[in-house]
Amino acid sequence: MKRPEIMAPAGSFEALSAAINAGCDSVYFGVQHLNMRSRAANNFKLTELAEVSEICHKAGIKSYITLNTLLYQHDLTLMKKIIDEAKTTGISAVIVQDVAAMLYAREVGVSVQASTQLSISNYESVKFYAQFADTIVLARELDLEMIRHICRRVQEDQLKGPSGNLIKIECFVHGALCIAQSGRCQMSLISNNTSAQRGACLQECRKSYRIIDEDSGVELKVENSYVLSPKDLCTLPFLDKLVDAGIDVFKIEGRGRAPEYVATVVGTYKQAVDTILEGEFTHDKINNWMSELTRVYNRGFSDGYYLGKLLPDWTASSGSKATEEKEFVGTVDHYYPKTKIAQIKMQSGKVSKGDQLIITGKSTGAIHSTISVIQRDHQEISTAEKSDLITIPFFERVRKNDKVYLVKSRLN
Repeated sequence: MKRPEIMAPAGSFEALSAAINAGCDSVYFGVQHLNMRSRAANNFKLTELAEVSEICHKAGIKSYITLNTLLYQHDLTLMKKIIDEAKTTGISAVIVQDVAAMLYAREVGVSVQASTQLSISNYESVKFYAQFADTIVLARELDLEMIRHICRRVQEDQLKGPSGNLIKIECFVHGALCIAQSGRCQMSLISNNTSAQRGACLQECRKSYRIIDEDSGVELKVENSYVLSPKDLCTLPFLDKLVDAGIDVFKIEGRGRAPEYVATVVGTYKQAVDTILEGEFTHDKINNWMSELTRVYNRGFSDGYYLGKLLPDWTASSGSKATEEKEFVGTVDHYYPKTKIAQIKMQSGKVSKGDQLIITGKSTGAIHSTISVIQRDHQEISTAEKSDLITIPFFERVRKNDKVYLVKSRLN
């Protein structure tokens, strides 16, 4: 079995560092307005693209820009500017759904990934888009046997993209599922004149709804009021089947998520892939990994369409079902690398010996640690509160102005 590329979401510099530290092979991110998370994620500025590219090159990972919205005529100038900057700064590829972006990227020699928004669902469509794209992100609605057939045909026919390399097949393995066909939803546009296909989805599907017969006024009985909100995709329990199917790229959804989400999910899937290739993918390990995944943001987990279900499972409530949540308590004032001590300025709440912290930052990513000792004015204390300047052992490097959070159990 070949090792699939693990692609991580990066909605911020903090998430980018978290993804790299967790062992991803590539990251994808938005730039300014023309991407499917222009409202939800902290997209990078065009002027930051060189810095992002440099970080990725130093880490030895690939970098992909999500340029995957529908493009109106007035968008074409910005689209070309983003692709030109991608080429200049050495970005690996752009992810697109609009043919105008495909054509321009091919014209200037920038590699393309064909977005899942194109609903590429069969091998003949893969062959068509191979004229423009080196990587095909398949429609989310395919099951494993359909995907296996496409992967096999690519190998049998030695189907190549514009780069001259074999076409890569990419699939989502974890994260939010959309009720609409490959994410092509019109609910926000109809309800609020904010188009999901322009990156401005308001997630109308995640709200609770009642179904009422207008003629009789009778309310129809449904399983729950979240009739349009699927649980999140989680393929980890059967990830070995995805590896065996021949998928080249495992894509993790979540450009709007916090850096600790990225660190946890990417790290968990990397461990799982390594274990599969070593032939040691066991039920006990799967159970431990699933416990890790439930700690961070999720709406409950679903197999999606991979195992042949007609529809994904529906969530029974709004918001996250994560077993943990974080509370901001302060910032890093200084780090002493020789003694591995972090000095923290408490700004809110309180922390005690035995508590778990997350420290996040642009270069730090997201690092967890349990407080073993707290000192204030060189005296050991059991609890620190707002305005205290404290030191604690922290064995991984953190940096001045990194944010410090207390991790707390969350009752769902």
